[in-house]
Amino acid sequence: MAVESNISNQTSQLRVGLGNDIHRLVEGRKLILGGVEIPFEKGLLGHSDADSLTHAICDALLGAASLGDIGTHFSDRDPRWKGADSLILLRHVCELLHDQGWSVVNIDATIMAERPKMMPHLPAMKLKLSATIGIDPLAISLKAKTNEGLDAVGRGEAIAAQAIALLMCDSLRG
Repeated sequence: MAVESNISNQTSQLRVGLGNDIHRLVEGRKLILGGVEIPFEKGLLGHSDADSLTHAICDALLGAASLGDIGTHFSDRDPRWKGADSLILLRHVCELLHDQGWSVVNIDATIMAERPKMMPHLPAMKLKLSATIGIDPLAISLKAKTNEGLDAVGRGEAIAAQAIALLMCDSLRG
């Protein structure tokens, strides 16, 4: 997919993007969120490693830059992405942003899961994500919530994530 720059003739620009992802929990898979393997009896089902947090962040970044979504760039029909580490997908997204003249300012994301407890793993996730994106860990906010027993997440059938990202046109950085 050819992508044209949206910012070539503009001198100042900030963009916000929103991402959302959900994957079913199944036996026989590793649970990976934010690039961190979390000990648990189930993992997330998907074509790649099914890291719903990283996928939501990818979608937020792509959306902010008007570059489509994660499915546009990493189709589940493409065998190259089968079992792929989602941090590789995120790195590729960041390269696309850079090529289009964008820098990531900050990311705010929330994981929704009944189990396992996410709080102990958030610092490691933040470090992996910030290293992959190339931003200060303080520019990433991660939170974890339960769904109080409501819907597929609340019943422990799935883990979801939402993310919002702020991008800045590189020309603003001076």
